[in-house]
Amino acid sequence: MTSNANNGTESLVAAFSKSESSAQPKWLAPVRKAGIASFAELGFPKLSDEDWRFTNVAPIAQLPFTLATQVAVNGAESKLIAESVFDKLPGHRLVFVNGFFCAKLSNIKPVSGGARIKNLATTLTKDTALIEKHLAKYAHTANNTFASLNQAFFTDGAFIFVPKGVEVAEPVQLIYISSAKQIGETILPRNLIIAEANSKLTVVESYLSTGNVAYFTNAVTEIFAGDNANVEHVKLQDEATNAYHIATIAGEFGRASNVSVHSIALGAKISRNNIRTNLAGEGLECILNGLYLTKDEQLADHHMIVEHAQPHCASHEYFNGILDDKSKGVFHGRILVREIAQKTDAKQTNKNLLLSDDATADTKPQLEIYADDVKCTHGATIGQLNSESIFYLRSRGMSLDTAKQMLIHAFAGEIIERIKCEPAREVIDKLVWDRLEANPHLLGK
Repeated sequence: MTSNANNGTESLVAAFSKSESSAQPKWLAPVRKAGIASFAELGFPKLSDEDWRFTNVAPIAQLPFTLATQVAVNGAESKLIAESVFDKLPGHRLVFVNGFFCAKLSNIKPVSGGARIKNLATTLTKDTALIEKHLAKYAHTANNTFASLNQAFFTDGAFIFVPKGVEVAEPVQLIYISSAKQIGETILPRNLIIAEANSKLTVVESYLSTGNVAYFTNAVTEIFAGDNANVEHVKLQDEATNAYHIATIAGEFGRASNVSVHSIALGAKISRNNIRTNLAGEGLECILNGLYLTKDEQLADHHMIVEHAQPHCASHEYFNGILDDKSKGVFHGRILVREIAQKTDAKQTNKNLLLSDDATADTKPQLEIYADDVKCTHGATIGQLNSESIFYLRSRGMSLDTAKQMLIHAFAGEIIERIKCEPAREVIDKLVWDRLEANPHLLGK
């Protein structure tokens, strides 16, 4: 393994060398080594890299990295959960603090049909054949330095397995809490979600924090959906205002499956979600749906590739951003249609609402089509609140602030209403509504 002496990876490569003796299954060692080798080779992205030209991660690369360690859970974490909207969400709950499973705060109910809802670290040696078959098979390290870093160092995360024909009726909550105390603490969760043929599952994955130091969360979630599986994944990022959050969501979906992936980004100084889906079976439907609310000098970036690898598949991408102050939103979506993928139906939409003259949005929807019998569309808009709509509402007796509030909430509601799981949709809607209510800047005042 040769690291680039100028790409900022030296301290982490050295940390990997010291941790190689840690207890782990034999098959996992080469997987981790491949991850650190890829990270050392790629280095941190620069603005000269086409996929990163709108997002400067130099502040992350310059952090004094320290791998987060397991901490004693105190009342702060319990209080955070109790005061969050997720406390009211029914179902199973796995809680991780600084990337490590916390049984004290978790609540895993009995499940039938052979389904398994556990933390990954304790199942690596128990479900070896199953995990080895899927782990690191969908979140590829090529051209993804952060997925590579996670693959080398991941500590723990969720392992969810739903066998053929089994339905997990209630949502599975994955709550990641940062209790970082030092600048540069790095948290590396890894989730593996396997839903076999004809199964059904909803996962709600959220990221919260008890403090506000400049820590770094680098998460990876891999999703496999078998033939005719129905999977809904909802991710909320609401980390501290000084934190950095990079996430990879990668999946492979089978024939006639129905998969929805929702991303709600509210927190962190810099956040980015790298989403890549491989539509590997005929006749499936995939929805990617996202909302980002930013203020001050926040940056929220969504970068995705939807690969149509089989015929008769549909993919729909909808992403809305509400940007205030000097904040920035980035959307880069690419629909890739392989030659075999005839009868593809794909659409991609990005809308940005600027509440300040200093807010900016960079949007780059793309189509890369090699088939000749397809229906593909893409589009993007950047603008401010519609003055005619405001006038119409005010003519009906509403105040200016109420009119703005209604329009902004409706704009956010376009995304939230696509969450099919009603309990999850309700808590996300309440969280966004409360955030709009509590932040006058987001109402344009």
